[in-house]
Amino acid sequence: MRLLILGGTEFVGRAVAEAATTRGHDVTVFHRGRHDPPSGVTALHGDRLSPDGLAALTDGEWDAVVDTWSGAPRAVRDTAQLLAGRVAHYLYVSSCSVYDWPRGPGADESARLVAGAPDAEQTDYAADKRGGELAALEAFGEDHSLFARAGLILGPYENVGRLPWWLGRIAAGGPVLAPGPRDMPLQYIDARDLAEWILDAAADGLSGPYNLVGPQGHTTTGGLLEACLRATGSTSAELRWTAPETVLAAGIEPWNHLPAWLPPGSDLYDGLFTVDVQRALATGLRCRPVEETVEATWAWLQSIGGTAPQRPDRPAVGVPPELEAKVLGEGA
Repeated sequence: MRLLILGGTEFVGRAVAEAATTRGHDVTVFHRGRHDPPSGVTALHGDRLSPDGLAALTDGEWDAVVDTWSGAPRAVRDTAQLLAGRVAHYLYVSSCSVYDWPRGPGADESARLVAGAPDAEQTDYAADKRGGELAALEAFGEDHSLFARAGLILGPYENVGRLPWWLGRIAAGGPVLAPGPRDMPLQYIDARDLAEWILDAAADGLSGPYNLVGPQGHTTTGGLLEACLRATGSTSAELRWTAPETVLAAGIEPWNHLPAWLPPGSDLYDGLFTVDVQRALATGLRCRPVEETVEATWAWLQSIGGTAPQRPDRPAVGVPPELEAKVLGEGA
């Protein structure tokens, strides 16, 4: 398969590129040149928001394009319009954030969507992703466009900081604020499992929207954090399980201060950790054990010196040490 990846040098895009070259596909990555692409690919350079920034894509034909863009929808519109007629299939990595709020538990692909516009400038993440979907749909039509609506994504090359923060915090040792309940089911997807599903979908010519996240309860909060303990080999870290009410009362922000944690029973939890993924599972989605995701992420962090890259358009995550100490002191 001749595959064009728009991006292809960071996190999900890189996972797709590496999986595609491993399968023996002919892979071209189009990126701004800020990071080295994976080995075995053809690299084209350009900035999708700049005048003439798509010049490198003027020629060429591909079987499928994978687009991970999360900014201004007009960039997807311009690229999709340029590639229409020369690419058979447009696969856009979208997000479950495109579903309107509140979502309620068990939302599937038929849930109500936020508003978005294919020609918009960057506004907010949900509207931008929906606008990107509409841009791809407008240029390629229903039968030749696919929307991989991802949930929480973890794994090697993560540039948002969620799993890297937990690994770094636990590796540092000492009492660690572990937000309860310990057995609370989580939903996430390893970027490599997302990549494998995308490549299968491209080969099979799938179209339409798919919720792309692991089944609810694939792991729990305890399963994730205890896997971090084992992966780092930390002998001094101690998980101090703390009731959600105590965590919230201290002013700790779910998701931002404590990555990948949301209080059970909240609208946020229902919307992000109870997503219906039956459609993706029926088309072959496979999710590796949490231990593999955590161990691979730790190994990658060690290989780059222990500090993960951080996307400039995303805020840093993690609970401030003084706030963590305050909560742990109150619970002692």
